[in-house]
Amino acid sequence: MTQSGPANPSRPQAVLYRNGSVYSAADPFATAMLVDGDTVAWVGSEQAATSIADSSMEVIDLRGALVAPGFVDSHMHLTETGIALDSLQLGGISSARELLDAVAAAPGDGPVLGHGWDETTWADAALPTAEELERASAGRPIYLSRVDVHSALVSASLARSPGLQDQDGFDGGPRVRRAAHTAARQAARRLPEADLRRHQGRALSAAAANGYVAVAEMGAPHIGGADDLRLAAAWNSTGPGAPSVPEVLAYWGELVSSEDHARSVLDGFGFRLRGLAGDLNIDGSVGSRTAALRYGYSDAPEERGSLYLGVDEAAAHLAACSLLGIPGGFHVIGDAGLDAALSALDLAAAQVGEQRVRAAGHRFEHVEMVDAAAVEKLSRYSVTVSAQPAFDAAWGGAGGLYQQRLGERSAGMNPFATLYAAGVPVCFGSDSPVTPLRPWSSVRACLEHHNPGERISARAAFLGHTRAGWRAARYHNPMAGQLVPGAPASFAVWEVEELMVQVADGRVQSWSTDPRARTPLLPALDTGNDPVCLQTVRDGVELFSSPALRS
Repeated sequence: MTQSGPANPSRPQAVLYRNGSVYSAADPFATAMLVDGDTVAWVGSEQAATSIADSSMEVIDLRGALVAPGFVDSHMHLTETGIALDSLQLGGISSARELLDAVAAAPGDGPVLGHGWDETTWADAALPTAEELERASAGRPIYLSRVDVHSALVSASLARSPGLQDQDGFDGGPRVRRAAHTAARQAARRLPEADLRRHQGRALSAAAANGYVAVAEMGAPHIGGADDLRLAAAWNSTGPGAPSVPEVLAYWGELVSSEDHARSVLDGFGFRLRGLAGDLNIDGSVGSRTAALRYGYSDAPEERGSLYLGVDEAAAHLAACSLLGIPGGFHVIGDAGLDAALSALDLAAAQVGEQRVRAAGHRFEHVEMVDAAAVEKLSRYSVTVSAQPAFDAAWGGAGGLYQQRLGERSAGMNPFATLYAAGVPVCFGSDSPVTPLRPWSSVRACLEHHNPGERISARAAFLGHTRAGWRAARYHNPMAGQLVPGAPASFAVWEVEELMVQVADGRVQSWSTDPRARTPLLPALDTGNDPVCLQTVRDGVELFSSPALRS
């Protein structure tokens, strides 16, 4: 592999990483990796790296750092994330008074945008009135999304937007849900294209700085519309001057009624959609009490959430996608919502055949309330569950939002181990801006699930955040998500405190840490600290680099 003669100026310089640890199935004890162009050329030992190194390469001394496949966020929203990062951060707010103070202190003279409030963490869950919001903003329009982005607080001036007050979910007060929330969000985010692109770029930069090499963008008519998704997909443009950002895997959540309808929607975008899936909402969220439940909410027994799609129209959507051989799917959280989605699968299978339904690679987003019968049916139809482990970390456990809203039903939320055991394909994401772009915290959430019986190993969680994301997107390169010779050079370099094997079952710990098990090591996540990203590389192109990497 030693090169001789003058370097080819059109070919990127080969890079040798050494003196660290490489997470690779090809060699679980590898300490070095060679990247040639957009491909992993070799992984191996430090001794072998010494014989390979030559003056034509850039040599990076890892100094004990870990090189691992880059993360894939299997569910996020670029524009919403960028807006949230650049607006009022309301996650630490603990009362209506603090929220009003934050609004009053907001700089500028345009609309006041904010994200992240959660009244279930307040000592007094009472929300501010519309009049209080109007006074705090001095008449500026206000849109403050709840942490789950399924409801929001709006000022009277924003509520006067055309058509908003006629929508379902508006009761004259400051909180909007369902169709009224959709109208409020769209009114608040009517921004010039340059601003939308800036917000998307901000989100992609944040993703790259946290080790993500790809993100699944969940576009939908009720979120940002088709133009917003076109902007997101345009980040994949290549050539001179093109930005170096994570790959955008574009999904579009629009309901279709036939194969021809589905084809026309796909053809209308002019770029490849990964599926007619994502945030095509069957229901809403637990926090906003819009997730569709079989029985009433524990803290509001008269409410059972909202079903936005009927079984027949959901089945027609899945059948159309199955005939085209593309993933279809829905946002579904509540148990009644999942009942509708699974009934739709049965009906679609009766219409086009079970094999076509299975082969299409359908995906359901979130799927938080699952019983044994539902798990069996998800497995039978090979439906991928795209889940968010950080939901459990934020809202699971004693006294958490799930327990407040659902009582004893909260114990069975997000059953990762059960899904894995049944052979249901699972991939993981953040649903950013709902939870932060912190992939190792998401891996830790799988290890520390509030229900010990639903915990999975760090290795299973890591694969769910990496290779499974590529598979769920039906990516063209089957080697994506691993660091072996011939695989895409898409990875991140991490400063770590310690490497180890972490499993959910202590009986396994004794053998899996034995070198003879040849189990690659991952960062210790019981220290309370996330690994620090030093570099992110996609297809051999550097997306992010910390000054510490080459210092």
